[in-house]
Amino acid sequence: MSWMLVVIFGLIAILAAIGTVQTLKNKEVLGFLFNFGTFVIFGGFAIATLITQGYPPSLH
Repeated sequence: MSWMLVVIFGLIAILAAIGTVQTLKNKEVLGFLFNFGTFVIFGGFAIATLITQGYPPSLH
């Protein structure tokens, strides 16, 4: 079940990265801060879950 968290967190991080680039193009500071923060936090969660749980998950 933890692999679903990796996928969800990864998709959110990817969308936040796209939003970060778009807000940089439009020079929107607040949008950049929120998108970049979301990218860092959810990307970190995805990597941490991937490291601790492994992918593919081991059958216990």
